[in-house]
Amino acid sequence: MPALPDDAIDQIFREARTFRWWEDRPLAPETLRAIADLAKLGPTSANSSPGRFVFVVSADAKEKLRPHLDEGNVRQTMSAPATAIVAYDTEFYEKLGFLAPNSPDAPSWFAGKPKAIEETAFRNSSLQGAYLILAARALGVDCGPMSGFDRKGVDAAFFPDGRIKSNFLINLGYGLREKLHPRQPRFSFDEFCRIA
Repeated sequence: MPALPDDAIDQIFREARTFRWWEDRPLAPETLRAIADLAKLGPTSANSSPGRFVFVVSADAKEKLRPHLDEGNVRQTMSAPATAIVAYDTEFYEKLGFLAPNSPDAPSWFAGKPKAIEETAFRNSSLQGAYLILAARALGVDCGPMSGFDRKGVDAAFFPDGRIKSNFLINLGYGLREKLHPRQPRFSFDEFCRIA
């Protein structure tokens, strides 16, 4: 498989930034669908796909989210065209018959094993949230991923049956580049990697 051209890598990684200020420009539902359709293709353990995304777009949904945001995240979230709640299904293993047909015993790896469920669901929904960021950037949409919210409050507001639990949030839209500060430092290869 050939490497992506430099301008594509720039868009997804080198020039991409975390945005907190947004253009007053909506995100079309088709764009959100296209982002999710790309993100779902990323690998997860046993193709378990425990991630669940809620795209908070309407004024009513934003107001439902507002009281659960840390104070410092209210402005950027309320002004974003969309906010993805990246969450995970604690009963994801019930779908493994469909998602992992080559492993017919896969549901038994998780059923009745809360530690395995939580560890797998949280890890893989985190991966799926990262895929969502990369998919959005690839389609020209800027992202502002964040913690800084009350998970229990968001879960009660958006997932009241208790089956789905929130992981983190991603604001989505078209970022105001003039509001960016210089990119913060990153480690050199030798500071965070080694080849064994």
